[in-house]
Amino acid sequence: MINRNTSKDDLFAKRVAPSDFAFDEKVANVFDDMILRSVPGYKTIVEMIGVFAWRYHQPGSKIYDLGCSLGGATFEVNKQLQGKDFSLVAVDKSRAMIERLTQRKIKLGAYTDAINIRCEDISETKVENASVVILNFTLQFLPIAFRKELITRIYDGLLPGGVLVMSEKIVFRDENLNHLFIDMYHKYKESNGYSKLEISQKRIALEDVLIPESIDTHRNRVATSGFKSFNVWFQCLNFASMLSIK
Repeated sequence: MINRNTSKDDLFAKRVAPSDFAFDEKVANVFDDMILRSVPGYKTIVEMIGVFAWRYHQPGSKIYDLGCSLGGATFEVNKQLQGKDFSLVAVDKSRAMIERLTQRKIKLGAYTDAINIRCEDISETKVENASVVILNFTLQFLPIAFRKELITRIYDGLLPGGVLVMSEKIVFRDENLNHLFIDMYHKYKESNGYSKLEISQKRIALEDVLIPESIDTHRNRVATSGFKSFNVWFQCLNFASMLSIK
């Protein structure tokens, strides 16, 4: 579930002092608009995460949405699994995000009883008895040195046949392709109403916060963590979503 009746993202519309991007109150207020206008195919990714959860959920098991933000994937999975025996754990360390997620859950009432919301760092989340784990544009915000430990911990907490659905901004080893897709991505954002100033200022704010990696890096990491299968199921420009099966 993505709320389209959200405040417009104009955080970088005027010149601002350089600072690192943070998932604070200001970002939480405009996040739905920001993500829909900034990530090509985001709506499709979220909807298909729900379908993957429907396909791979095992009765009585848990589903984890790690770095859930406002719950786009959380609510989509919840919708797909109505009537099934499941528990959905939504985790984010941003208190502003969690507060809004909680409000949305309250508005939906008993329909969302299976959703358990936690405000905590995902490095502290114990993954157990899981059939589906979601990292939807989350891993890219973690220090690279911590990423392998998280993927291994997810693998250990998954049941046999369980899956990890992971979406990420990606880079390409071919520099020509990398520059091409970045240029095309900036054009995509312009077509969604962002100015060159907004694009430039946000890129600078994210420079040391969002560190993308190549598909091969992700493939090697999940393989060395124990996953038997890995593939990209969606890609648009320099954004991709991947499925790993235990």
